[in-house]
Amino acid sequence: MTHDHDLVLRPTEAQRAAALAPPPGRTGGDLVVETLCSLGANTVFGLPGQRALALFDAVGRSDLRFVGLRTENNAGFAADAYGRMTGEAVPLLLSAGPGALMALPALAEAAAASAPVVAISAQVPVAGLGGGRRGHLSELRDQSASFREVVKSVHSARTPSQIPSVIAEAWESALTAPPGPVYVEIPEDVLRDETVIPQVTGVDATPHELAPRPELTAVAAHWLENAARPVIIAGGGVIRSDAAGKLRLLAERVNAPVVTTYGGKGAFPWTHPLSLQSWLEDRHTTDFLEDADVLLVVGSGLGELSSNHHTFFPTGRVVQIEADLGKLESNHAALGIHADARLALQALLETVSEREDPTAPERVRLLLADISARAAAQDAAQERELLTSIRAALPPRSPSFWDMTALSYRAWSAFDPKHPNTMHSAQGAGGPGYAFPAALGAAVAEPGTPVLAVSGDGGAMYAIAELATAVQHALDVTWLIVDDGGTGTEPTRPDFAALAASFGVPATTTTPQSLRTDLTQALKTPGPSLVLLPTPHI
Repeated sequence: MTHDHDLVLRPTEAQRAAALAPPPGRTGGDLVVETLCSLGANTVFGLPGQRALALFDAVGRSDLRFVGLRTENNAGFAADAYGRMTGEAVPLLLSAGPGALMALPALAEAAAASAPVVAISAQVPVAGLGGGRRGHLSELRDQSASFREVVKSVHSARTPSQIPSVIAEAWESALTAPPGPVYVEIPEDVLRDETVIPQVTGVDATPHELAPRPELTAVAAHWLENAARPVIIAGGGVIRSDAAGKLRLLAERVNAPVVTTYGGKGAFPWTHPLSLQSWLEDRHTTDFLEDADVLLVVGSGLGELSSNHHTFFPTGRVVQIEADLGKLESNHAALGIHADARLALQALLETVSEREDPTAPERVRLLLADISARAAAQDAAQERELLTSIRAALPPRSPSFWDMTALSYRAWSAFDPKHPNTMHSAQGAGGPGYAFPAALGAAVAEPGTPVLAVSGDGGAMYAIAELATAVQHALDVTWLIVDDGGTGTEPTRPDFAALAASFGVPATTTTPQSLRTDLTQALKTPGPSLVLLPTPHI
């Protein structure tokens, strides 16, 4: 009889040879790199620092592509976008102390957006750990404590032999639904000292699937097929699980209108007869959702923005599908289904019967007409014209990244992303300066595809140093800076066009009337470019 505990993986001859005769001079940093390569990584982001030099030296000896940015926070934003675009775990390499702490805002955004960033940070030497005050450069009493309430999980390696297993554990955590950023900490001397541990060749980190419980999806299917006015709210979980196709099939089967959250934009076709688009901060939409007798919420926690600033109170039955257990029923009582969106939607498709409702498209049309009339009555004509020009200039499958600025707030509701996973912003955590470094990360992930970043003049100042990164790596990113004077704050700011030119980046100063033409040309031009739009406050 063979028992499970008798089954072991036998090394290949090549693995045996590598184990018996590892190359000389290898360090703990090499163990990190070998583990990352074994897990499938091919690109890493970061910024070298003294405590982490052995790690970056090992990267230089490897086949990994290193994309270095000018600040750790911007490197984190770039890694975040790479993870969003590819769905793959992406390493972010950091030094100790300030070098690590500088990445916290970016990791907070990655946590809010469920981006699988694996932050690997150096630490002071082992002898300096444990809370003592030995005076090491970059010494903190407990560096990992700064990350524990931000990231999904915290991991540490204190000896070379722990490195492969610790990184594999972190990698698996980052990719298991709900995905998210994780933090790994390794002391400087563990990274620096030579090791006799054999080359890492057989590391595996398979994320766990989060399937729904069948008795819950059976109830949800029964409610949907017997509803009088079902509505679906599609959140970012639909995008992350690549479930847009299944969402559309379900909506069409039960004739349920669909509204997408700002993080879920693109999860449902904008012009579909059942599409309520993304007008979640409009009271007409809020009333429509409150009138639903069955509300299916997929991949959203119905947080502040998705609930119209907590003014939404459902009156019918609510079904919430959510991979993040902490978000399940956190705002509204519901039939909570703790599951990955793709697996849960598939279970519903296998169970639910077709529901006829010829009135649904007309109800959608009337709601959108009410929203349009309200918008027309507002003093927002210039914003609408600018978004129309941007949409016309941007290729349908090109991703766009939006900073926290007035035009972006309008775009959250009004911009048609055309395809899933093509519109991203920092609305999860709300940090400034996200758009341009994130767009650089997306350009690394999708070479040959033009990428757009949209910033205000204030947000642009957080990322201006990354013009050097864009030039260094010849990244195909167009940066649209809407210079509106800071929306009332009136900051002193540079001549952005001249500053871009000093980096060797072609820059164009445009007008609202010529924006479409100038932006189209910039997006067609290989490499980085900047389009500056001076405009009154919008």
